[in-house]
Amino acid sequence: MMIIAVIFSYLILVLLIGVLSHRFFKSTSEDYFVASRSIGPFILLMSLFGTNMTAFAILGASGEAYRVGIGVFAMLASSSALVIPTVFFFIGTRLWALGKKFGYLTQVQYFRDRWGSDGLGLLLFIVLVALVIPYLLIGVMGGGITLNLITNDQIPAWVGGLLVCLVVMMYVTYSGARGTAWVNTFQTLVFMILGAVSFVVIVNKLGGLSTAIATISKSNPDLLIQGEHIQPLKLLTYTLIPVSTAMFPHLFMHWLTAKRAETFRYTIMFYPLCILIVWIPSVLLGIFGNIDFPDLQGAEGNSVLIRMVALYAPGFLGGLLAAGVFAAIMSSLDSQTLALGTMFTQDIVRHYGFHNKMSEKQQVLFGRAFVFFIIGITYILSLVMERSIFRLAVWSFTGFASLLPVVVAAVFWKRSTKYGALASISSVVILWIYFFKQGWENPGYTIAESGMMPVGVMLVVSALAMVVGSLVTKPPEDGRLKRFFPGTN
Repeated sequence: MMIIAVIFSYLILVLLIGVLSHRFFKSTSEDYFVASRSIGPFILLMSLFGTNMTAFAILGASGEAYRVGIGVFAMLASSSALVIPTVFFFIGTRLWALGKKFGYLTQVQYFRDRWGSDGLGLLLFIVLVALVIPYLLIGVMGGGITLNLITNDQIPAWVGGLLVCLVVMMYVTYSGARGTAWVNTFQTLVFMILGAVSFVVIVNKLGGLSTAIATISKSNPDLLIQGEHIQPLKLLTYTLIPVSTAMFPHLFMHWLTAKRAETFRYTIMFYPLCILIVWIPSVLLGIFGNIDFPDLQGAEGNSVLIRMVALYAPGFLGGLLAAGVFAAIMSSLDSQTLALGTMFTQDIVRHYGFHNKMSEKQQVLFGRAFVFFIIGITYILSLVMERSIFRLAVWSFTGFASLLPVVVAAVFWKRSTKYGALASISSVVILWIYFFKQGWENPGYTIAESGMMPVGVMLVVSALAMVVGSLVTKPPEDGRLKRFFPGTN
């Protein structure tokens, strides 16, 4: 009961922060969707980091480390620490400036305007929504797993997932982007602090770090050797996954909330440190899970961290640590659902049916309605899905990463055309479906068993499609180029 009381107290606190932020709501669509572009440096860092660290980083990374060992850190964490701040610097700041200049609220608005194509905007909307769904699923599934295990089956997984959905739905629909950013900041601090506490408590119970490593060295020495479970080509192509951040709709939304370009400075400087704080404990605790739970199979590995918390930190402390896991889960789910609500309202409802006919109040109402709808669909899907959180997320990231040439061309390449962008996006759709069908029933799937992840091929093909499609079609008109590249002659 103590654990349940702590978790419910935490969720009530989260709701109160959302309610408090609503006091600053200005009753405009821009305020609801991007907080009137007023977020400062610290909240931007915390909200961007919290949004990007989901159940994937906490439960998925520890579960994958449980299965394949220390190489998980090299696969994603090390490259993320370098790639993601680079994306923020070269792409995030530019998109923020364009969003502020032209009043964009979504990615689709920018790409549609950049290449002057409604068809391109609609295709991109469908692709982005389809790719976010698996990302949402891992949050809801992670919530269910956490509450079920931490309470020793007293609360079924479907109740945990439902609880996460209801709490997120309430504060996102009520308080919008500002409330989401505030709650994200609080939750990011919670899961970073309590993640460190979890690591210290559990490792001490295992006899200290040296003892835990020595124990694993005797029972599963291959888990501490990077190359034992991961092929070099797989490791190399996995490092492409973090470029997916360039096309995440929820990160685009948070970029637009920044008050000024200088607001990005601390995010770019301290993001790598934040990654280290979260990923090192997650990966090590996943490996150490083999000491007490050596026989977890398949998706059961996702629960190894929660099992260790329940075993070594029961009662009040266990409740706090479980709240930390909940914090990581909800800090992503809220931004993703708000981003989808914004896209539906602006890119579909306003653009195709009610342009200049919707009041500010109606725009907010449609955004809230779609958040409600998308969370409901995600929850239903979570009841029938039984996939590894890590692998489910990787398929989502693979699609977003393969769309990188689209945003790079839009921002930096004047000669790029809508036909090049359409060819690039179409290649991603076709190859994603093909590889997903190949790998859906094969968790360790790589192309021709070579170790190469599908993202390696998809990214190259997407880039070639963009270049060839642009060069063989008519160059963009001068007026459009001058609009986005003011120095153009």
